[in-house]
Amino acid sequence: MTGAPPGLSTARPARAEPIIRIPSIGMGVRVRIAAAWGADLPVVVETTNAAGFGPPLHRWERSEIFEVVTGRFLFEVDGRRFIARRGDLVSVPGGAARAFVNVTGTGARQKVIIQPGTDAAAFFRELAAAMAAEPPRRCAMLRVFGRRWGVDYLGAPLDAGEGASQDGGP
Repeated sequence: MTGAPPGLSTARPARAEPIIRIPSIGMGVRVRIAAAWGADLPVVVETTNAAGFGPPLHRWERSEIFEVVTGRFLFEVDGRRFIARRGDLVSVPGGAARAFVNVTGTGARQKVIIQPGTDAAAFFRELAAAMAAEPPRRCAMLRVFGRRWGVDYLGAPLDAGEGASQDGGP
């Protein structure tokens, strides 16, 4: 937010919080609170996820708390699959394998707290560049990206159709 102290965000995004688009996984990301005060503080991002899209199965040492703002998501955390709906919080410990997919049938949003903080804007810009060349299922660039950021890519994105068996349909 222009003119606001670092670490302060309003309920509405400011123009200074641009959307980082990652079309190959149907995601737009806006950094709401950056890790401006040091690595010990978390960062907060807001994601918009297209229907049927989500990131590949991956693991990293950062913990994440996902708040489903709109829609429904099929999550997988260390092999356990479940549906999270609007208002639900999903806590993923550092080191856990994780993936999610929007099973709503329309766009959906999440707020994500990442701890410890990282340069989220650089992370998501570089992720978009790594995924621009190839689909995420076969993306060799993800290995290079992953080494730089400490992310291990373990498998393909989840299939939104699998959410139907978990929730009675999108």
